[in-house]
Amino acid sequence: MTTTMRGMLVERLGSPDVMELRDLPLPEPGPGQIRVKVEAVGINFADVLAVAGEYLTRTRVPYTPGMEFAGIVDALGEGVSGVQPGVRVACLGGTGALAEYAVVPAAGLIPVPESFSAAQAAAFPVSYFTAYHGLKTLGAAQPGQWVLVQAAAGALGTASIQLAKAMDLNVIAMASTEEKLELARNLGADVTLLQDDPDRVQKVMEASGGRGVPLVLEVVGGKRFQESLKMTAPRGRVIVIGNASREPAHLQPGELMKRNLTVTGLWLTSLMSDQEATREAAQELTRLVGSGRVTPQVGPTYALADSARAFQDLMDRKTTGKVIIEPQN
Repeated sequence: MTTTMRGMLVERLGSPDVMELRDLPLPEPGPGQIRVKVEAVGINFADVLAVAGEYLTRTRVPYTPGMEFAGIVDALGEGVSGVQPGVRVACLGGTGALAEYAVVPAAGLIPVPESFSAAQAAAFPVSYFTAYHGLKTLGAAQPGQWVLVQAAAGALGTASIQLAKAMDLNVIAMASTEEKLELARNLGADVTLLQDDPDRVQKVMEASGGRGVPLVLEVVGGKRFQESLKMTAPRGRVIVIGNASREPAHLQPGELMKRNLTVTGLWLTSLMSDQEATREAAQELTRLVGSGRVTPQVGPTYALADSARAFQDLMDRKTTGKVIIEPQN
């Protein structure tokens, strides 16, 4: 085997075009690690923020982006058991996926159904675990309740709609275009609204019987965060998952007190360290996938050399479903 591979390298933080396609050393798995031949990488907004230096944790350069991917187990490090070369796996590696090969801790492997394509496997871990924790673990959603899903045609939005309907919830979906709302309806959304509809707050209140929704999955941030609070029912919950607007949001404690609202942050990276919560989510997601009620929504696919364009298209809200990059192409 050759000692080099193709991969994207970031040496300075900034816009997506700072990523450069380079020849990189082929990584060797250390103790407790595996090497995977990367077939598909799922791109999240978190990847965009990391390259820009705006993520929740500091981005240290130089580095290769890509936290979520799927591929074929290629080599095992010392002490690794329970997995064999040649098996397709999904992985949460933090960084390093935008390359032909990646090394990850064996603990970062996520089994995927044999029926999944590589792209579906790469689209699964971050979006579906995040959606499950937002709806159930932190959101405490109950059958029959309403939930508001923002950016409903994106990877997290489509996962949230599918899981919400599987949990017998009523879904109000918001998205930027009618085409994206059509996708949300096809996935089961009960009410769909353009996110720039001037009457969106009033329409959410009307759809939810005038009380507002008990649960909001908040991903936009900025001034829209205040709208999320207005649309939340008394004693309701706002789960803050992202800040796609990249603008600061302001919170007055009195707003929470008046209607006994709860605002909770969700970061999958830290939540995955809760083994009990992760095991419960994995068991339920495995059941739902097996039942056919949950299918990852694969969006546009890009070659490795087009990684910057993939990141920019995601930023510009040109995509639906999970953006996929295929390093072998």
